[in-house]
Amino acid sequence: MRAIFLDKDGTLVEDVPYNVNPALMELTWQAGQGLQLLQQQGYALIVVTNQSGVARGLFTEAALDPVQHRLAERLAQYGVTLDGFYYCPHCPDGVVSRYAIACTCRKPMPGMLLRAAYEHGIDLAHSWMIGDILNDVEAGRRAGCRTVLIDNGNETEWKLSAQRTPHLTAPNLYAAATLIAAADDTRTHFAATGAGASAGAGAAAS
Repeated sequence: MRAIFLDKDGTLVEDVPYNVNPALMELTWQAGQGLQLLQQQGYALIVVTNQSGVARGLFTEAALDPVQHRLAERLAQYGVTLDGFYYCPHCPDGVVSRYAIACTCRKPMPGMLLRAAYEHGIDLAHSWMIGDILNDVEAGRRAGCRTVLIDNGNETEWKLSAQRTPHLTAPNLYAAATLIAAADDTRTHFAATGAGASAGAGAAAS
């Protein structure tokens, strides 16, 4: 199985800092249509989101359940179903001691992606990570995925390295979906022509 790993805030839904009020959740521009396209391409859709508000004492883990439910409702309007929703509640400078730790799941670490891959049988090399900051890109690359950066202004530091360089850049989630679909079509074409060429060479040799 191949998957699209999706950052939530600023990528899938409009970025309202530390928001857990379902009424304030709005999908980003044409996000539903973009996920429709990716689902039609055969990708599992999995959210991987840092939720440091838990560690900062701003809300509890239980407050994320209505958020997940509301997101599922909004996407259902487009016939889209999420296959997984993973969050990291940790932050080293948090105020809730049991969450105020350095962990392997908070992006840019790849823990959420690796866990999802294990639980869903995902082929990471044929999967993508889409996010709006370079920590998302780094998490994707550390997990072995290809990556798309949504360049919408939310990345402000631009601390670039090989692991923080996206494979593709797009202005929004819908544009990212079309780029991924086009990349799939290109790979399918080359695979088909390559197979054809090999068959032709074998026939010529015989």
